[in-house]
Amino acid sequence: MLRTTLQQSTSRMANRLLQQRCLSSALPEVTKTSPRLEALRNQLAHDDGTLDDFATAAAVTTVRPKNKKAPPRSSKILRKPSWLKALPADSDNYQKLRSTVRELGLATVCEEARCPNIGECWGGGEDGSATATIMIMGDTCTRGCRFCSVKTSRAPPPLDPEEPHKVSTAIAKWGLDYVVLTSVDRDDLEDQGSNHFAQVIQQLKLKSPNLLVEALCPDFQGQEDLIERVATSGLDVFAHNMETVERLTPKVRDRRAGYQQSLHVLDFVKSLPSTACLTKTSLMLGLGETAEDIRTTLRDLRRVDCDVVTFGQYLQPTKRHLPVQEYIAPEAFEAWQKEAEDMGFKYVASGPLVRSSYKAGEFFLKNYIQNKKAA
Repeated sequence: MLRTTLQQSTSRMANRLLQQRCLSSALPEVTKTSPRLEALRNQLAHDDGTLDDFATAAAVTTVRPKNKKAPPRSSKILRKPSWLKALPADSDNYQKLRSTVRELGLATVCEEARCPNIGECWGGGEDGSATATIMIMGDTCTRGCRFCSVKTSRAPPPLDPEEPHKVSTAIAKWGLDYVVLTSVDRDDLEDQGSNHFAQVIQQLKLKSPNLLVEALCPDFQGQEDLIERVATSGLDVFAHNMETVERLTPKVRDRRAGYQQSLHVLDFVKSLPSTACLTKTSLMLGLGETAEDIRTTLRDLRRVDCDVVTFGQYLQPTKRHLPVQEYIAPEAFEAWQKEAEDMGFKYVASGPLVRSSYKAGEFFLKNYIQNKKAA
């Protein structure tokens, strides 16, 4: 009985296999077949065994498709060269500054903009002179420049009226000789935060009269009364960054931040009879600018009597931001430093990891001492 049943089952299987052979030879090739069916057809075509051998053979092994390889690295993403290495952020002085920033609820551009020099500047380096760049008026900007990682919003939170006191308290606690203040753009406010900025500077000077203050300011939409309010508040260095050359400005910066408007800001500050502060700006390299683009920008800056310029390598903060077009070699930065110095700038800082506020106190004090000796 059992043998009869097995023979019937084998006979039915043989009939089905013969039907499949007939169909596969009579019908056109099916464009989409499963891996299991394709394996079965191949075995039928090359099998020389008997029907009983086939019926009692092990099940056909399913052929699985190979795993796809990871997509190749995008050609737009350049590998960082060996010279782009920053010091680790682990010194005692770094921890002290970081603790104070957290306690008082302050924001720093060093952290918000992911500056690679935070360990070196906050740590103080070999000479122990730490430089921290405090970002006032919140951590959310009303503009969306394509190189900057600071948060953006059309309606940021309101200003903190206690911020001038908090900032001056922090700086007094640190015992610094030099501090850099910067801010987000606040186009949502009637005075764009200029009065708040001036109050912070005045509080700093009140609590620490010998403190040197550098203010890295927004353009205040080019409104001269707002620029003057900050420039005459008691600061020592008025900084406003050009960021890039004129040709690339529309691509790199927010549409409200024009090249000529930034030049006007620096020019207007120099024209004020009530201020003797230095003017300063910064350029990022590696965004696709040419040598002639840079020279034209430097000539424009000298035309408005800008005193200090810094050059640094643009580094893409996230995948959403502009990619790096080129990593500039240290030798090229040295060449730009010499060329800018020959054009008459009072001080030039140039290097792959240099930022607008990189060791700003050290640069300023060295320049100040050199000028004093020469006088």
